Amino acid sequence: MLSIRKQTLRGKVAVIGIGMSPVGKVPGKSPLWLAADAAKKALADAGIGKSEIDGVLSSHAFASPFHRFSVAFSEYLGIQPTFSNTLQVSGATAATMFNIGAAAIHGGLAEVVLVVGGDSLLTGLTPDLALRSMTESRDQQYEMPFGIPVANTFAMTAHRHMKDFGTTPEQLAEVAVVQRRHAMRTPGAQQTSPITVDDVLNSGMVTTPYHKLDCSLISDGGAAFVLTSAEHASELGIEKPIYILGGGECYTHEHIFLMPSLTETGAVASSRKAYEMAGYGPRDMDVAGVYDCFTGTVIMMLEDLGFCPKGEGGRFVADGHMTYGGQIPSNTHGGLLSFAHSGMPGSLFHFHEVIAQLRGQCGERQVPGAELGLVHSLGAGFATNATTILGTENTL
Repeated sequence: MLSIRKQTLRGKVAVIGIGMSPVGKVPGKSPLWLAADAAKKALADAGIGKSEIDGVLSSHAFASPFHRFSVAFSEYLGIQPTFSNTLQVSGATAATMFNIGAAAIHGGLAEVVLVVGGDSLLTGLTPDLALRSMTESRDQQYEMPFGIPVANTFAMTAHRHMKDFGTTPEQLAEVAVVQRRHAMRTPGAQQTSPITVDDVLNSGMVTTPYHKLDCSLISDGGAAFVLTSAEHASELGIEKPIYILGGGECYTHEHIFLMPSLTETGAVASSRKAYEMAGYGPRDMDVAGVYDCFTGTVIMMLEDLGFCPKGEGGRFVADGHMTYGGQIPSNTHGGLLSFAHSGMPGSLFHFHEVIAQLRGQCGERQVPGAELGLVHSLGAGFATNATTILGTENTL
């Protein structure tokens, strides 16, 4: 174990309930409905009523008109929390909500916090509106007018990684193949048909070097989690709480052309802080949820999170180290590439999977003996990075 900082959230906050709405194509259901459906399941899982929730943290929803989504959600659910916020740091929002939720509980701002997100990117927006919602998040003066969508920003980093380290299209494709195999074991996953490396390479170019199957899905769906103090979890008699052991964040740039490095990201700093707080290192992790908006993103994150040296992520994946029997089984539900990706709530699905793994609830896709898990969320062309480390009671 590594040294543990004196001022820490380590083990102070537990996740006592998890829930997820249907994902994929869920017609006729608004972001509020998807979020509320997940929340009701999380509350039932925790064995508490909605009246016990005094804090709500939500992500923004592209298909919702509500700028204050957490407030609209609370009204929709019929609660009046005394701590609430709607967070928007793109794909990093999920881990950021966990980190802030834990800090709020530890700091006395709330006793029971609901972390929730829902969006209907697939059925709630036309393709044109979905693309517009993504491009509008870019710089209004220089980037958006010239049509640089999200895929292009991430493609730039993949190109540089391939040039600097020899990463191949086949290695990128292997990420999608592995995660599709994982999704085939996951009930409710959006895409479960088997694919090969050749299928990925022949799926049509989106923006070089990314083919269609190198890119994450467009989905509907929501997820929710109930957080409370370790002491309150004990008072409630929660059978197997999962503890937040460490958290870290890093925000390196706003514009892709000012990214400090195209091959090393803020995940290095965010994960280092999370590892130090948790008292564990990357080699100690049993399972991971690694943000996978594109296949090349996974390769870079495996490196920056410390699972393999810089430049070796492609070989790491090709050698079977991100699946069962490898060094770090990752995205065992199929991830954003095959399970579902409903925008900012997408990485909440990674949390749901990692927590379920640590609880031993994943059936045929269970990682044997999983006690420690990491979830890393990122967004905005690697501008925002947030890491959370979770563990069972045995890891305290």
